[in-house]
Amino acid sequence: MKKVIVVMGSDSDLQVMEGAVRMLRRFGVPFDVRIVSAHRTPAAAETLSKTAEAEGAGVIIAAAGKAAHLAGVLAANTILPVIGVPIKSSTWDGMDSLLSTVQMPSGVPVATVAINGAENAAILAVQILAGSEPRLAEALHAFKLEQEKKVLEKDENIRKQYSVTEANV
Repeated sequence: MKKVIVVMGSDSDLQVMEGAVRMLRRFGVPFDVRIVSAHRTPAAAETLSKTAEAEGAGVIIAAAGKAAHLAGVLAANTILPVIGVPIKSSTWDGMDSLLSTVQMPSGVPVATVAINGAENAAILAVQILAGSEPRLAEALHAFKLEQEKKVLEKDENIRKQYSVTEANV
């Protein structure tokens, strides 16, 4: 099975990115976790993205805050799908990160999830890998059914608590 590379621009992003790690573990997807900065270690970022495919990666998840160029720099140097996770920073509540991640030039796509959306980034990575991994496809179907069951249980509970009947009018 192909692995996912989870890369972040700073260790301050780790708290958010642990959500991606948890989700990848849940689905049994192998992964590497790295800290590489688009601005402070540009050569390392280039090397990571240029060698990722040969090292067995199928998807890269890239998290960064503020200028948030990491996902785009990585996407510029690989044919692998890159999923950007904009990190909420003190500046503009993460909108700067979101816009920096999502506004890519034509020909250099980056799939972008919500601000601090690390779990969704991991689920998207699993969905990408599931195209060639039947076990992952089955696990995703089970995951979706589990989500549905939880919502239906909550609906049942809220309906019992708040539904209008003759007894509680």
